[in-house]
Amino acid sequence: MHRIIKEKLPSHIAVIMDGNGRWAKKNRLKRVKGHEKGADAVRATVKTCRELGIRYLTLYAFSVENWQRPANEIERLMSLLETYLKTELPEMLETGIRLLTIGDIDRFPAGVRELLVAAIRETAGNSDMVLTLALGYGGRDEIVRAVRGMIRDNTSSEISEEMITKTFFSRYLYTADIPDPDLLIRTSGEYRLSNFLLWQMAYTELYFTDVLWPDFSKDDLIEAIVDYQRRERRFGLTSDQL
Repeated sequence: MHRIIKEKLPSHIAVIMDGNGRWAKKNRLKRVKGHEKGADAVRATVKTCRELGIRYLTLYAFSVENWQRPANEIERLMSLLETYLKTELPEMLETGIRLLTIGDIDRFPAGVRELLVAAIRETAGNSDMVLTLALGYGGRDEIVRAVRGMIRDNTSSEISEEMITKTFFSRYLYTADIPDPDLLIRTSGEYRLSNFLLWQMAYTELYFTDVLWPDFSKDDLIEAIVDYQRRERRFGLTSDQL
């Protein structure tokens, strides 16, 4: 295992947690068992990021497209989220983790929404790490929502072309108060963004692994961070300019 360089830690890690269903199939179990095991990987990842000093962690937990899944699977996912919020809130409060959500949670069961709102409120004063759950989230939906927000907020005044800057637009995104991800990790061997943080990941370092999410361990996370630290982030510049 390679050593992590503390001075070169990514400030913000985003994760597409993929492979729960394939893990269950591989182990001849029902899909729900894959989601249950995946919840354990979430806990381990959050804990490791907190221990390492990662400031921001964003997890793609439930996409807009996931509403198309079988009703019984969606019901179980909501139940797992409810359980996670109930069991992990004391840990968040104890370890200084602030919880946020991005996405549209209006379709979520009332009980889950209430738990989310309560957890966000209770952890609002924490500042050691920000854990963001992408729930009912879609990158294209977020961009459309941002455009609508700009129009709505400026109906009483004309918007000039000069006003529409990247900074101005970013204020209307869910992530207005969160820095863009430095590192994206996607598990299970898939090589796509799946409508996740499309605007925010313009210069994010992408890391793909064949490991299925339920098997994703502390060592796997460290391996991804070490790989990130080997890279030279130039943001359009040359190596000599850095």
